[in-house]
Amino acid sequence: MRTWQILNYGRSAKQKGHGRNRRKWWHRLYFSALIDSFWTHVALGVQDAAQCDVEGGKAFALDATSWESVDVFFNDIETELGPVYGVALCVGSILLKPAHLTREHDFDQVINMNLKSAFAVVRSASKRMLKTGGSIVLVSSSAARRGIPNHEAIAAAKAGVIGLTISAAATYANYGIRVNCVAPGLTRTKMAAPITGNEMSLKASTAMHPLGRIGEPEDVAGAIEWFLNPKSNWVTGQVLGVDGGLADLIKR
Repeated sequence: MRTWQILNYGRSAKQKGHGRNRRKWWHRLYFSALIDSFWTHVALGVQDAAQCDVEGGKAFALDATSWESVDVFFNDIETELGPVYGVALCVGSILLKPAHLTREHDFDQVINMNLKSAFAVVRSASKRMLKTGGSIVLVSSSAARRGIPNHEAIAAAKAGVIGLTISAAATYANYGIRVNCVAPGLTRTKMAAPITGNEMSLKASTAMHPLGRIGEPEDVAGAIEWFLNPKSNWVTGQVLGVDGGLADLIKR
């Protein structure tokens, strides 16, 4: 029995309309593809499991910023579905402010949402994979790999995720636990709607990506799926830019 988890946290569980339809598609991509290919069970951790429509998997309540909640989540998964072999943490936030205008409360929220949650998942997942091995995938950002104005808080948090990925990969390699990370550019999600829904902002952001478009959820999902796949069992400690070339290339 192989159990795979996607941990998601935040308002996405309550989205309606277009955002809700996109979320359903996102779940179908993960659950259908992963169950058909290499996983027996799939679990989804969300802030409000009762309002999350999961196709092909089971939703569990989760506060990804709480170590206790993450531990309980993993315990519940093992009790109901069996051992955990793969985990993807899809947590994020956007705060576009220069450092001198960032409030301490806002900075703490960014760190908790993006970095504390990642540490909590690595901490809990690794304990359960020590005897079985497995794959842990975290999500960073191209803002942690390229200097982008007004991204100081999120860049600091997501750079921490990269450091955590590399260190944890080294720590747990002897146990057969692979830890990798994807670093997306701007992706068309509900969270990014204030940017993608503004014509001028979207045009400016698109122009920054050498491939000439922003990302779609399936772009990121495909990379996460590849890291989780047992066939990628000789890959660990890697940070994969899924960003249309944003972090590494100069657009002509």
